Amino acid sequence: MRPAAVAGLVAVAAAAGLAGYWLSTRAPADPSAPPPPTRQIPAELPDFTLTDAAGEPRSIRDWAGKSLIINFWATWCPPCRRELPLLNDLHARHSAEGFQVVGVAVDFREDVLEFMQETPIDYPMLIGEQEGLDAARAFGMDNLGFPFTVFTDRSGRVVTVHVGELHAPQAEAILGAIAGVDAGRTSLEAARGEIERALAALRAEKERKSS
Repeated sequence: MRPAAVAGLVAVAAAAGLAGYWLSTRAPADPSAPPPPTRQIPAELPDFTLTDAAGEPRSIRDWAGKSLIINFWATWCPPCRRELPLLNDLHARHSAEGFQVVGVAVDFREDVLEFMQETPIDYPMLIGEQEGLDAARAFGMDNLGFPFTVFTDRSGRVVTVHVGELHAPQAEAILGAIAGVDAGRTSLEAARGEIERALAALRAEKERKSS
């Protein structure tokens, strides 16, 4: 039987996840919108170790030298589940370019393994309950919301953190900017500015189409 304390922890995380996702999708120009989650994003990739789907401990540093796409999710989170085909696609199309997708399921292990039997996931999956929450908070998520995705360059520097459901145009804009950093064509700060402008343009286009 699951410990009540752990079950309560996941229930709190679920509520926080829905709130965090709602906050991340509100239009920034809406003056009535509550402030977005407070985040102090680390400059470098924090080290953490969780067990993988085979039950083996894996450090996130096992993929040193790769530009990482670290997706924090849970089986009970609808936008998290919707992202999975996109993450499989990113893994298939960009791994040869030095990008590595790593999933971090903040959930009960048995639920994740059962879900993975029914849903193809082609990239490495790390799993943890309290340990998974601790790993998520290492990225400065004061108001924890799922899904969120961390993008690093190949040197292990955190380039950006995307909160909420990731879509293909957003992912391609972010990966394109990071590829420029990895190739030495642009600086980290310039890439962050490029990403910010690209995502703002995508939001504006979405609002224009919906108006």
